[in-house]
Amino acid sequence: MVKVGIIGGAGYTAGELIRLLVNHPKVEIAFVHSTSNAGNHICDVHDGLWGETDLHFSAEYDLNAVDVLFLCSAHGMSRKFWEENVMPQGLKVIDLAQDFRDESYGYVYGLPEVNKERVAKASRVANPGCFATAIQLALLPLAAAGELKNEVHITAITGSTGAGVKPSATTHFSWRSNNLSVYKAFEHQHLLEIGRTLCCLQPTFDKDINFVPMRGDFARGILASVYTETALSIDEARALYENYYRDAAFTFVAGKNVDLKQVTNTNKALVWLEKHGNKLMIVSVVDNLLKGASGQAVQNMNIMCGFDEREGLCLKPVVF
Repeated sequence: MVKVGIIGGAGYTAGELIRLLVNHPKVEIAFVHSTSNAGNHICDVHDGLWGETDLHFSAEYDLNAVDVLFLCSAHGMSRKFWEENVMPQGLKVIDLAQDFRDESYGYVYGLPEVNKERVAKASRVANPGCFATAIQLALLPLAAAGELKNEVHITAITGSTGAGVKPSATTHFSWRSNNLSVYKAFEHQHLLEIGRTLCCLQPTFDKDINFVPMRGDFARGILASVYTETALSIDEARALYENYYRDAAFTFVAGKNVDLKQVTNTNKALVWLEKHGNKLMIVSVVDNLLKGASGQAVQNMNIMCGFDEREGLCLKPVVF
């Protein structure tokens, strides 16, 4: 059994992480730390876990008592955490914030579809962002083959859980319901990690990545519609994608157009390809809280610990 600890246990990603780990056959949760909820029953905050755990949030934590540590606090807090704590030798760390995604301080960027071998040898992994995961999975095969030769255009829509558990004007039900909006057009923070990965696979890529994010009127999931100009035929593009993802545990090239319900509540990613004139369109769908966050974190833990990559992650999608 692997003993794990969680720092920052009250948010959506932590709740999903706890849900996965309490049902993981090779994991024991040693502590779930939360400053704001110390002493409270975990089910009082994550009430979907009633009947699955008797754990309480703790005010204290012992980093020497765990094999794997998940950092689920807000962006910027991971750096602060390591300024105040000493990392024990041999501890495996998976950070779900954006603090170390540029691979500073020795963290490996934890997108298994491109870095699985490096993750397997790593002691510190930076989990990718949710939009970044969906968009990169739409583009990795092209970049790996050197076929990204023109600008990339992306429109992607995310559920309200992508904004976190703390209420805000744009997550309030009466505003979000029956509503859509654009935010951070061409400036979203995930563009940095997307660009780094694509340039690592295809160093000659120097074109613009035009990304327009949207807020959706649903709770969870991301659908990314991506297109770029290419000379590849649809058959050539499909063969390229199927070959790239042939050994991927959770990413699949679909046989027909995709929708969010096929992946919601799972760690799966589905991609669909269409050719329109000289434009290749790729539609990518993921659950922002699972493949886009906590599920991918458990996938990385499995790889780091030498477990089957799918351990604890065989989840049924909410298709109806």
